[in-house]
Amino acid sequence: MKSKMILLVGLMLCTFRIFAIMPGDPVRILMIGAHPDDCDLDGGGTAILLSQMGCAVKFLSVTNGDAGHMTQGGGALAKRRMAEAQEAGRRFGVTYEVLDNHDGELTPSLFVRQQIIRKIREWKADVVIAPRPNDYHPDHRYTAILVQDAAYMVAVPNVTPDVPALRKNPLFLYFQDKFQRPNPFRPDVAIDISPVFDKKVFALSAHVSQFFEWLPWIGGDKSEIPASAEERLKWLTHSVTGWSVITPEVRQSLEKWYGKGKASTASFAEAFEICEYGTQPDDAEIRRLFPVLGH
Repeated sequence: MKSKMILLVGLMLCTFRIFAIMPGDPVRILMIGAHPDDCDLDGGGTAILLSQMGCAVKFLSVTNGDAGHMTQGGGALAKRRMAEAQEAGRRFGVTYEVLDNHDGELTPSLFVRQQIIRKIREWKADVVIAPRPNDYHPDHRYTAILVQDAAYMVAVPNVTPDVPALRKNPLFLYFQDKFQRPNPFRPDVAIDISPVFDKKVFALSAHVSQFFEWLPWIGGDKSEIPASAEERLKWLTHSVTGWSVITPEVRQSLEKWYGKGKASTASFAEAFEICEYGTQPDDAEIRRLFPVLGH
């Protein structure tokens, strides 16, 4: 009788494990940026839409942002940017983590690569999105290289063995950028974020040190930053609108995924390029991983 009970419990546990990894589990997306606010700007609308649909979305900043200001710096700025990131994460509906690497000093070292490998594994990521390696900012470029270097290793058990290796390599994607050399961005996937654009801007506004202080200063913006929260949102909406123009190539990608009718009504979009590393998906897999696209 005891042996039958043990067998029954074993079968129940086995059944639980089978159901625990069934395709009905939430899709898990990890967006990786060099600084607090990078993922927000490049993929924030997509993150809102996916989190609203039950996907598990996380933003990971590889540096702590302790150099991104004209008057503040060091530990005080890092603490401020951490608080801003946590508030932004709350507004986006995502988990937000900031690694304690210095802003402006990032290199594609083995130590940081191991950090990235661990974070991808710990999140059990189905999708990983990061910058392309031909960006103007060294931290952005090296974040891209670090993720590329981790892309295969996340499935190798003897590499960084303190965290179990993934059994399936994630889909790796690049955030959209405007750089043309050595090759222009290719919008393989485009997401219509028009319904949540205002929510994205509101979430971005949590990064006060960046969007209302540092970026206008370093960008030479001579306009006066409004004092009230309401006027600041209007000002930021205008700025983000300028950064979010839909190119003809992105419009064509929207038509592929949404059909011409719906694509023609999109005012704002976020696009992603499939990396040659990692899982190479067909269209059905893209729709499964990005359920906002429908079927």
